[in-house]
Amino acid sequence: MGNTEDRIENNLPKQIAGLIGLIRGSDRRGEVAAFLLALVAIVGATAYAQTLLNAWNQPFYDALARKDGATFARQLVLFAQIAGSLLGLNVAQTWLNQRTKLALRRAIGERLIVDWLAPLIAARLSQAGQLGENPDQRIHEDVRRLTELSTDLGVGLLQSTMLLITFATILWTLSDDLLISIGGTLFAVPGYMVWCALLYSIAASALSWRVGSPLISLNEERYAAEAKLRSVLVHVNEEIESITLNGAEPEAARKLKSVFGDVVTIAKRLAMATTGLAWVTAGVGWLAIVAPILVAAPVYFAGDMTFGKLMMVVGAFNQVQTALGWFVNNFSGIADWRATLSRVVSFHEALSTIERLREGESRIEVQGGHEESFIIDDLWISTRSGHIVLNDPHLVVKAGDRVLIKGDSDDERALFLAISGLWPWGGGSIARPHRQSIVFMSSPGSIAPGPLRLSLTFPHPPDAYDDERIRAALTTVGLEHFATSIDTDDRWDHRLLDDEKQRVTMARALLVRPRWLVIHRALASVDLVSAERIAASFSREMPEVGLIYIGDAPAAPDFFTRMVDFTLERKRPPFHPTVAPRIG
Repeated sequence: MGNTEDRIENNLPKQIAGLIGLIRGSDRRGEVAAFLLALVAIVGATAYAQTLLNAWNQPFYDALARKDGATFARQLVLFAQIAGSLLGLNVAQTWLNQRTKLALRRAIGERLIVDWLAPLIAARLSQAGQLGENPDQRIHEDVRRLTELSTDLGVGLLQSTMLLITFATILWTLSDDLLISIGGTLFAVPGYMVWCALLYSIAASALSWRVGSPLISLNEERYAAEAKLRSVLVHVNEEIESITLNGAEPEAARKLKSVFGDVVTIAKRLAMATTGLAWVTAGVGWLAIVAPILVAAPVYFAGDMTFGKLMMVVGAFNQVQTALGWFVNNFSGIADWRATLSRVVSFHEALSTIERLREGESRIEVQGGHEESFIIDDLWISTRSGHIVLNDPHLVVKAGDRVLIKGDSDDERALFLAISGLWPWGGGSIARPHRQSIVFMSSPGSIAPGPLRLSLTFPHPPDAYDDERIRAALTTVGLEHFATSIDTDDRWDHRLLDDEKQRVTMARALLVRPRWLVIHRALASVDLVSAERIAASFSREMPEVGLIYIGDAPAAPDFFTRMVDFTLERKRPPFHPTVAPRIG
């Protein structure tokens, strides 16, 4: 996993193939294809209308040169017709551009969301190192930027290609009558103006690549740094109460300044690279104004070309040069596109291959569908500190059993992740019931923004339980004072204290009444009276529920039917996982 991004970082064909595969795998591929076909038709019609406009140049300017008012007036009417058609086509193209961007974003974004939130994938990815950091940035900002740039650059490239084919033919035909005088001898050079435009654009493109190529890697660095800054800002905002209570504001400020300093450093390098590219693109643009006139001037001054034909040649040359100069004019956007393309495709590649991570290493075998019991055989869990092993090598938990597993608090979370299937490295086997029949509860509880009812009824709809049942569950866990506020839209994840979050998760279990519960320290900070009340409620209302509780629990001594210890064998593991489980 660590080198997933490296494998495709500089492989543009593979990146483009990955993007196409991502879109083809989306349910919205038909919608995207329809908009793309409509764009091709509109761009083709626009290119044809522009050839009519270019042909209009010669009779119009010749009429001006002859002071022919009648022809001049007729040409103005023709211009109005052509310009009106182009206006309608431009408006249609603008609308299609916007709809194509939206269709692409929905196709790619929805596909990434589905793949990211497939069972176990998001959790496994969070343990995969740098590539698993800030998935929200990749799905939100990177996808938005990629789809906008892909549409704009793709349409621009299509327009340039069509204009190049059309006007190169016109310019080649116009060049047939151009005779170049060298040493008093006249030479006919087939496609003379086309070759001049081609040489000019090749020189400009080569210079742009040489000056602007660092922008690709710099943009990737910028997006990664911006994502990290956003992540740190969100973390500080969410933990501001704890930071304040511990007087840690200066340390938080230093952390933010350091991360922001990285953003500023990259932005400065990006500014210098962009400025260097601006010298090239601006210089090429200004020179392009007079380049076709300078090339055709000798023939015009020799009297072999009318003023109208000169303007027609200049117009065709500019269209060809503009088409050939697409790379120069869009290099900054191309560099940005390459950076976002790499981030999005590598993220999707990681989602697709996360299950094959470190295939050759020992793994815990987790089997679902064993509805009658949990069976844990010869389990050992590999961490950087050593192996976690249960003192009971053959642990069977049946319906109605309430098993307390205790050991070193630093290693509890590794055991919880292994039983839940989120940490696969180790050995042995875990046979467990179907995932939908189990509720896993970690410490502190997870609380969603919005009404508290959402967190209490999850994963069921908000109206799954009546107010009376919800009030009873809250009373059991000691949160009866929130019973009248369950529909208040608030940041409950900020408002509730950690022990209150744990109580909410216990209230959810009382409402959902799953067949099996696997809990990590969800009662650790609950007072003894409340813990005994919760234990009594479990014994009375859910005696058939199988419970595995990991960690200290201030419950009644007779609540648990069995107690099991686990220990850490501090010896060198046979392999080193990419990232150790986040302990504690």
